[in-house]
Amino acid sequence: MLTTAIVDSPEAPADCVLCPRLVAYREANRAAEPAWFNGAVPSFGAADARLLVVGLAPGVRGANRTGRPFTGDYAGTLLYETLVSFGFAEGTFDARIDDGLQLVDCMVSNAVRCVPPENKPTPAEIATCRSFLKARISAMTRLRGIVVLGRIAHESTLTALGLRKALFPFGHGARHAVSPSVTIYDSYHCSRYNTNTGRLTTQMFRDVFTAVRADFDRA
Repeated sequence: MLTTAIVDSPEAPADCVLCPRLVAYREANRAAEPAWFNGAVPSFGAADARLLVVGLAPGVRGANRTGRPFTGDYAGTLLYETLVSFGFAEGTFDARIDDGLQLVDCMVSNAVRCVPPENKPTPAEIATCRSFLKARISAMTRLRGIVVLGRIAHESTLTALGLRKALFPFGHGARHAVSPSVTIYDSYHCSRYNTNTGRLTTQMFRDVFTAVRADFDRA
C-alpha cells in the first residue's frame, strides 16, 4: 500500500500501483517497448506558475513513450505551439523531451497520470488519480487560471476543488470564476480526432488562450 505522504504528493511515483488495470497495461507496454518511459507521467513546468493546463491522460505513443505530457503526438503540437504563441512557453516544440522547450508561468498536467487502454480511464481510475491532481493544484500557490481540456478534465478539476459540477457546466469557451482568484477556462481536447472532425479548430483553441492571456495581462 502507498503511504499517505505519497498519495498526497502532487506527482505520482513512476511505478504507481494504485490502479491495477493501468499497472497491467503499463507492464504490457514495457514488455513490448522497454525503451519507452512507461510510467506515471509527471507534470511539466514550475510549481510557481499562475496557469495550469489539465489534459485527460498520457497517450500510449505520446507521453507514455516520452515521459512528458502532450509530447510525442499531435495534441502536443497544437498545445505547445499555442502556448508559445501566447507567451506561456518559449523555444521550439519538437515532440521530444530534449527539444529545449520551456514553459513560462505555466504548468501542464493530466487528470490521470498513467496511460489507459484505448485512452479511456474508468471512473474509478479518474477518482483514484484525483488525489495527485488535488495536491498539484494545492501546491500551486500563485495559481490564477486552469485550462481544462475536455469534459473529464473539467469535472475532475471541479471535484478536486471541492465544487459541485452542476454549478459549472462544461462548454468550449466557457469561463468559470470558481474563487476570487482562480478561473477555469473550458476547451475541447486538442486531440487529432477533435481537430480532424472539426469539433475543435485551431482558432477555437487559440480563442481560449486569448481569453487567458487577456485576463493575466489585466491582473
